Amino acid sequence: MSLLEGKTVVVSGVGAGLGHRVAAAVVRDGGNAVLGARTEANLAKTAAEIDPGGAHTAYRATDITDEAQCAALTALARERFGGIDAVAHVAAWDSYFGGLEDADFTTWQSVIDVNLLGTLRMTRACLPALKERGGSVVIIGTQSAVAAPSQVRQAAYAASKGALTSAMYSLAREVGPYRIRVNTVLPGWMWGPPVEAFVRFTAHTEGVPETEVLKRLTERVALPELATDGDVADAVIFLASDRSRAITGQSLLVNAGELMR
Repeated sequence: MSLLEGKTVVVSGVGAGLGHRVAAAVVRDGGNAVLGARTEANLAKTAAEIDPGGAHTAYRATDITDEAQCAALTALARERFGGIDAVAHVAAWDSYFGGLEDADFTTWQSVIDVNLLGTLRMTRACLPALKERGGSVVIIGTQSAVAAPSQVRQAAYAASKGALTSAMYSLAREVGPYRIRVNTVLPGWMWGPPVEAFVRFTAHTEGVPETEVLKRLTERVALPELATDGDVADAVIFLASDRSRAITGQSLLVNAGELMR
């Protein structure tokens, strides 16, 4: 039997990268994927690619900073597939760079509203359905929350995701009696559209081959190549499935061995 046979998973933040891969993996492994993101065109594109017949996907434009929109996405899951077995939180604001000295705290507040509070809003909207039969909450964090990266500065992103990891512990204890598990996947440098763009931009800016920039990243990991967004998606599927029925309140690094702890 496939890992998610007959199960319904809400996936937030479905775009061209990790959200797309998570949604595709849900359908691949026998599940129904209910897709949310701010841009409806991205949702339609993903649904058409991963489920041409439309039997195993549904989608609705969703901004996770809006409680009503979060509630509407969970209502769609109930209406279309009868309930919710898991929610995978991919939606995030990860494009604001910088440290403390140059920080714009107004922007920091917006980053926190999306990454921390938005994830919790979406989780709370799913809780009534998850309580009916137990299930799983899978949060996408970041390795930057536990170890500062040397290549880029993303202090606001790291802080918001670090707070989310801390919130995971309390939430896992709170909802555990309902047989709801809460875990976090922490990607490091993940080969997919964002990192590909970083490699291209850095190579162009420095006037060096893209292979040189990529080599700097791969030299940092124990395995001979970076983890991919597909590798991270597979970790999400495991944590969303019953194979992880006794795992909760845990953070799983998927980083090809760059950081070991």
